[in-house]
Amino acid sequence: MTKRQRVLATFAMTASVVVLAGCGGGGGGGGNAASEEVDFSAAPTGALNAWGFENADDVGQARLDYAEEQLSDVDIKIEATAFDAQKFTAATASGQVPDVVQMSSQYVGTYAAKGLILPLDDCLSANDVESSHWYDSVIEDVTYDDSIYAVPQFYQPPAIIVNTRLLEAAGLAPEDIDTSDHEGLISQVTSLYKESGGNPSTLGMNPDLPGQAGLWFLGNGGSIMDDEGKPTLDDPKNVETLEFLKELTDAQGGYAKVKSFIDTFDMFGSENQYVKDQVASGVYAQWYPNVLAATQANITINAVPFKDQDGNPFTVASGTAFVVPKGAKNPAAACAWALNLTSDDAWMAAGEARATTIEEDPDPNRMNTGLFTGSPSADQAIREQFVVPTGNAGFDQVIATYYEVVGEGRSFGSSAAGQEIQTELQTGVTAALNGEKSPEEALADAQQAAQRAWDQTTGN
Repeated sequence: MTKRQRVLATFAMTASVVVLAGCGGGGGGGGNAASEEVDFSAAPTGALNAWGFENADDVGQARLDYAEEQLSDVDIKIEATAFDAQKFTAATASGQVPDVVQMSSQYVGTYAAKGLILPLDDCLSANDVESSHWYDSVIEDVTYDDSIYAVPQFYQPPAIIVNTRLLEAAGLAPEDIDTSDHEGLISQVTSLYKESGGNPSTLGMNPDLPGQAGLWFLGNGGSIMDDEGKPTLDDPKNVETLEFLKELTDAQGGYAKVKSFIDTFDMFGSENQYVKDQVASGVYAQWYPNVLAATQANITINAVPFKDQDGNPFTVASGTAFVVPKGAKNPAAACAWALNLTSDDAWMAAGEARATTIEEDPDPNRMNTGLFTGSPSADQAIREQFVVPTGNAGFDQVIATYYEVVGEGRSFGSSAAGQEIQTELQTGVTAALNGEKSPEEALADAQQAAQRAWDQTTGN
């Protein structure tokens, strides 16, 4: 794997997974956050210990530099190691917590319910930051029991990237890949599917399962939790969707063969699945066009939005967020640091850094596909100033599609059992697709396990 491929692989992982872990916090700022009241309005001074920014790229470093400039009276120390749930829980039990931690937004509700992180409504108000700074779906992900518990960053929505030369050869147009029409989609996918020796050689669609199962569930009118965070994995709509997804994968050789085939893809390389015509369409997050840009001369792509059951563009929120642990010794500085890192000015500094990187890169294939920050104002400002025509009409259309869908996101919700719900969702979907259980049985078992976790956490 080349250096550029390693960087892209790291970017892909850090865009979609938790990237922090750490050690104890230092003094200064707002005092001991273990007390009931925390003074987030205190001047940010003293030592600040953070977990995060593992393998920071140009975007991350620009934001770190900006925040450090704004907080000249704060001594910022960062342990750039990956988040570990057990380590974090052990640290909070011992009282040796960092001042700020980044975690998946899907896990915020779990730690909020356990009382291990602080509500940040006062943090925002003390710094004159409105929740409207972020997309509604993004802020909903980190809201628990009517309080905001994290400062979000990043939101890279999924959409569908289509291989136009394969579609044209089959007499199809990009808009024929329509997730709102299940019967029609299976028909189109079947017509695009090819196999060799009984194994897939071209997928009509890579639905990205089980990872994007939640997207398919919500898009078809289902849910994975209710308004209180109680799991709803056995929602009849989810069962209906999973039956369809099994039919979709069975039409392409079955889940085991589909997964094995996908595992052979040179996803970050010069022989990726669009170069080799191994997929006609697939669900991919916004960061992936950055990878495909390196092979733009050998691929022909377009993008269409994932559509909900009513035919409307649809996507789901995702990303990471900064939390302040209960017991943090410098919560005021933690709050100020997180807000500075996610301010429009910080994101514009990041946008400028990325534009400079692309301009100075000798690789003529580099292009600016934008930064998707979790904030509509930052997204728009970066797009207007830095996202210029690429010279490739297909890629320009792909970039535009992701910008069009980012405002159509919906939150999965926030739950005291958020981690367990996500885990059981993946487990149940995999069991059904493999034929180990019927979709109804698989989701019933997943619901039972997630419900136990919710009951234990909430005391019900």
